[in-house]
Amino acid sequence: MNEEKRVWGIHTKDENLFLRENVIAIGWKKMGDLSKIAPDRETFRTKYEETYPDAKKGNIALGSGMLYRFLYEAKIGDYVIFPSKFDRKINIGQITSDYIYEKNAELYPNRKKVKWLKHISRTDFSQGALYESGAIMTFFAIKNYASEFLAAVDKKFKPNDLPDEDTTVTATAEAIIDSTKDFILKELSRNYKGYDLENFVADLLKAMGYHTKVSPHGGDSGIDIVAYKDELPPRIIVQVKSQNSDITENTIQSLKGAMREGDYGVFVTLSDFTKNAYKYLENMPIIRGINGTELVELILKYYDKLSEKYQKIIPLKMVYIPVSDTEEE
Repeated sequence: MNEEKRVWGIHTKDENLFLRENVIAIGWKKMGDLSKIAPDRETFRTKYEETYPDAKKGNIALGSGMLYRFLYEAKIGDYVIFPSKFDRKINIGQITSDYIYEKNAELYPNRKKVKWLKHISRTDFSQGALYESGAIMTFFAIKNYASEFLAAVDKKFKPNDLPDEDTTVTATAEAIIDSTKDFILKELSRNYKGYDLENFVADLLKAMGYHTKVSPHGGDSGIDIVAYKDELPPRIIVQVKSQNSDITENTIQSLKGAMREGDYGVFVTLSDFTKNAYKYLENMPIIRGINGTELVELILKYYDKLSEKYQKIIPLKMVYIPVSDTEEE
């Protein structure tokens, strides 16, 4: 019955406004009356960029896109999912008006009227549905679990309609982990190039229990960091590359050429290694290759021991996430 209606998710800092006045609303007050902006995405983007000249490129696309969707894509009859934190409920409503601009509103001038249909405990939904409704964006489309939320609107809906075992738990946990790993790798790529990445890797090695010395800029060819476990041999020679392209066999050979007898080598890259490079590493057990994915795994493992400087650059918070009891131990 609801196939033609879209389902939207929304977040707010003023939950009472939504529930008391039966509205959904978003901010960006400086943008003014959105209905006065030409109804195309590019114009919204240009207006956003003019209004917030210091905004980052990604934020411009994200913010202007949300404003456009709120005004032109969310239509009367569409459904809205609003998770309220104060009572841990999922509020499901239906849009009943076109765009309204409240000029005197302190925070949220851009509004649409809503009829709230149900206020349901979060425990009545699968973990996957809760995860999708908890997206970090202010206003967004619900796609993967729209049917689950719409089923909850039905008068015949009962909490026990959901399966006894929540099969979305594992997928949700994996999605959280993957998004965290993506975030770390993006932050490294954006903030650390060349010598900056060498210093970061040296700090990570210290967190792992190694004594490290970063080579002077333009120093020993092929040697970026020298590490010792206890300041005694064997010496570990580390080369670090922040390039986007995969590391070739010849590049690893340059590290081998800088090693003395008894040394071990570590090659760290934000990208990956070519097939020939992997074959070379297999035949050269004294050199360990660490690609971007493996580097992120090490960062997660030793994050609490990184220096405060780098924890601020890659801000993470320790949380517990659900896992399926069917996962292998």
